[in-house]
Amino acid sequence: MAEEKFYKYVIVGGGVSAGYAAREFGRHGVKPGELAIISKEAVAPYERPALSKAYLFPEGTARLPGFHVCVGSGGERLLPEWYAEKGIDLLLSTEIVKADLASKSLVSAAGATFKYEVLIIATGSTVIKLTDFGVQGADANNIFYLREIDDADKLVASIKEKKDGKAVIVGGGYIGLELGAALKVNNLDVTMVYPEPWCMPRLFTAEIAAFYEGYYANKGIKIIKGTVAVGFDSDTNGNVTAVKLKDGRVLDADIVVVGVGGRPLTTLFKGQVQEEKNGIKTDGYFKTSVPDVYAVGDVATFPLKLYNELRRVEHVDHARKSAEQAVKAIKASEEGGSIETYDYLPFFYSRSFNLSWQFYGDNVGDTVLFGDNNPESSKPKFGAYWIKNGRVVGAFLEAGTPEENKAIAKVAKVQPPVEDLEKLTKEGLAFASAL
Repeated sequence: MAEEKFYKYVIVGGGVSAGYAAREFGRHGVKPGELAIISKEAVAPYERPALSKAYLFPEGTARLPGFHVCVGSGGERLLPEWYAEKGIDLLLSTEIVKADLASKSLVSAAGATFKYEVLIIATGSTVIKLTDFGVQGADANNIFYLREIDDADKLVASIKEKKDGKAVIVGGGYIGLELGAALKVNNLDVTMVYPEPWCMPRLFTAEIAAFYEGYYANKGIKIIKGTVAVGFDSDTNGNVTAVKLKDGRVLDADIVVVGVGGRPLTTLFKGQVQEEKNGIKTDGYFKTSVPDVYAVGDVATFPLKLYNELRRVEHVDHARKSAEQAVKAIKASEEGGSIETYDYLPFFYSRSFNLSWQFYGDNVGDTVLFGDNNPESSKPKFGAYWIKNGRVVGAFLEAGTPEENKAIAKVAKVQPPVEDLEKLTKEGLAFASAL
């Protein structure tokens, strides 16, 4: 008979949310054998953002065990030993293929059954692949995606192997911009291709994007906009040699990195739990429509109190905070206590080359740009505010100090009224700092 194990708490997924949930359980006290984390990855939870940044630097600055959770937010580093000491079962390289929420059981690819009292769904996202759309030749070697440490290791090996080679980046979002920079720093010849009129279109205005595109161009990165990859050529060994674009151009390529978005991994639970906006619908405690089942991170569609609407947020900051909130809620309900509902301020950031930006709030309404956004400047520093119904609802800053970043976060949270947009442009950062 296949093995069957029972746990009081099971976390399915082994990413950032799982690690932060484990730490929170540890803080509240968890008895040995009560908690299991079931992860398809082979390593303990780590800070995923490092994979597109320091992990890819030529000197290989970030390596495990250096960036296990919770170092990304200034917390302690939870090594595999930490889980063992706490009596938390870390079930690695274990993929759950079936979930039955009614009978509270999960089945792994190897046929093991796991029963639980309380489940936290922390399955995160998977990358969208060009092979999903049947793009011709998209299964060639050296076409990379970046989601897990395994992906990063393959990319690092290829960068070393294709020294001074040609790289094509497909996509103009976070992954595209961060990987474009990382490959350039590794001395590859980099071309970026994306269909939109400018990079990071979901967040950036045309003016903000113009700065980053200009900066990248000055670093020698070629940018091709308004077209997509429709096919790939490869040699007799199956290694990619060229990227064919819709506009007829053909780009030589030794390495291709694709970053065209992700999608939440909710398939296991389809039809068993209420869904909304591509995610699993939760309340302000991350409880789903099914008793004793919680969902956190990328997969949760939750009430965003600040804007009084249901949202799904794909970001490491929310992955951390939602996980902590769910565990606090579980513990409070056991003890008959109560906690505040989740009150999240959307936060996004990125780092590449010597650049570092942060954004807080909502990017809706009119925008004003302030500061020096000339990509030729020796020390560019600029920002933007989003104004809706006479209030500042979003704020962006490139090259901010920690204090300045705190100030723009406060603006987005407080939503101060503003009448004169010209005056706001002149005040710029001083408007935030004065709040």
